[in-house]
Amino acid sequence: MQVLKLCLPILATSLLHLSGYEEWFICLSKPKRNLCIIQLLSCLQLAFVGVIYPCLVLQYMGQAAFLSKNMPAVYDSFYLSIPSPLFWPVFVIATLAAVVGSQAIISATFSIVKQCLALGCFPRVKVVHTSRWIHGQIYIPEINWILMVLCLAVALGFRDITVIGNAYGLACITVMFVTTCLMSLVIIFVWQKNVLVSLLFLVFFGAIEAAYLSAAVMKVPQGGWAPIALAFVFMSIMYVWHYGTRRKYMFDLQNKVSMKWILNLGPSLGIMRVPGIGLIYTELVTGVPAIFSHFVTNLPAFHQVLVFVCVKSVPVPYVPIDERYLIGRIGPREYRMYRCIVRYGYKDVQKDDENFENHLVMSIARFVQMEAEESASSGSYESSTEGRMAVVHTTDTTGTGLVVRDSTDDDAAAAGTSSLTRSSKSETLRSLQEIYELENAGSVSRRRRVRFQIDEEERIDPRVRDELSDLLEAKEAGVAYIIGHSYVKARKNSNLLKTFAINYAYSFLRKNCRGPSVTLHIPHISLIEVGMIYYV
Repeated sequence: MQVLKLCLPILATSLLHLSGYEEWFICLSKPKRNLCIIQLLSCLQLAFVGVIYPCLVLQYMGQAAFLSKNMPAVYDSFYLSIPSPLFWPVFVIATLAAVVGSQAIISATFSIVKQCLALGCFPRVKVVHTSRWIHGQIYIPEINWILMVLCLAVALGFRDITVIGNAYGLACITVMFVTTCLMSLVIIFVWQKNVLVSLLFLVFFGAIEAAYLSAAVMKVPQGGWAPIALAFVFMSIMYVWHYGTRRKYMFDLQNKVSMKWILNLGPSLGIMRVPGIGLIYTELVTGVPAIFSHFVTNLPAFHQVLVFVCVKSVPVPYVPIDERYLIGRIGPREYRMYRCIVRYGYKDVQKDDENFENHLVMSIARFVQMEAEESASSGSYESSTEGRMAVVHTTDTTGTGLVVRDSTDDDAAAAGTSSLTRSSKSETLRSLQEIYELENAGSVSRRRRVRFQIDEEERIDPRVRDELSDLLEAKEAGVAYIIGHSYVKARKNSNLLKTFAINYAYSFLRKNCRGPSVTLHIPHISLIEVGMIYYV
């Protein structure tokens, strides 16, 4: 019954989605919505208890009665027990039932892959959420194609329903036995029950399932090897991806560099600050990644304003704009370096890059104002807590010191010309920029063009005004997205197994999965990829 209570809400919401009433359901008020779903669940419960379950019991009882008098028909008891006039109607119903039953396997596969993606145990694939308010209702095109190919391979390879049944039986009983073992852990750690209760549960149900499992193991040479081989392949892929990703992250964590150390090298390296905003994407929420030091060491110049961006996915449908951006500062104020943690829900999609840049500028401006107010109350403007993050609101422009207005076409053209003139004096680069704007005129025109100005009527501290002025000047000069294009290699003293896992298996998976720039929806024209070899 507990499983039934968990499954019924999913069935109810899926029924609404399939029937086309999902949008109508969302528009209802919360009390009416709760009443609607309670009535729908009651109908499903009555249908299951009053129709589905009795039919299921009668069907198995009928097969048992038929086999008691016709033991030679055990190989196909279901169809042989059906009267001849009802064979084809039952055949059609059984085929449709098999199609419906396959949806459970597909949905479970999508759900497991989604959880593995969240844990970093599976290569990046495209996940499409088909519902606005159901977290588990997803579709993964790549996995769907893989399941189709595997189904065809099993059907064409075995060509024997008995062999396929052996493989299916071993897979089912193994899943049941593993579920029982995991359920015993849930009883202890989640339900906080006595260990003896968990042990009794495991012994009672585990003994029954172990008996069936021992019988199914005997069928391994006769088709039972197929689920074992598939499980080994997918487990190897998951382990290699998790191992390589973990080693790469640990390399970044252990090789974080001090921003003060980099800036102290400025006079010797000749580091220059060029116009514009540089968005450096990293997985670290603290410290400066090694990819940035590698970039600065080989190209001693970075943007006038630097923002280290860390994108995190949270298990909620939508993250409000006012709660999406966490802003902090790196180093002293005159460095103009910030850290931004962007939180997206599983239904949030970053479609308008210009809108993201505007929200980011507004968030930094508000953070500067908030920090100045706190410093004024403490009596020291220079005191800034490095590493402190604050949630900032971007929907309301009050308190940011900025005025936002929509740009006309003339203003936009003037802004584009001035930014291009400041960012580069090369005639070649200017001509390339003009060609790109002409080719992408449709997508550019659909964006909302806005311009930021410092509010002259608001009383702003001169030092805050200077920082906001630098921020707006950098925004008008352009935004560049800097992301690491890493090559993970095993160290020379690594053993043969680690070398194969990192240099070949993990490298193959990285080359054939979705790239970070695609996942993060980074515009190609503004993308800068920094290559770096990770020796792990």
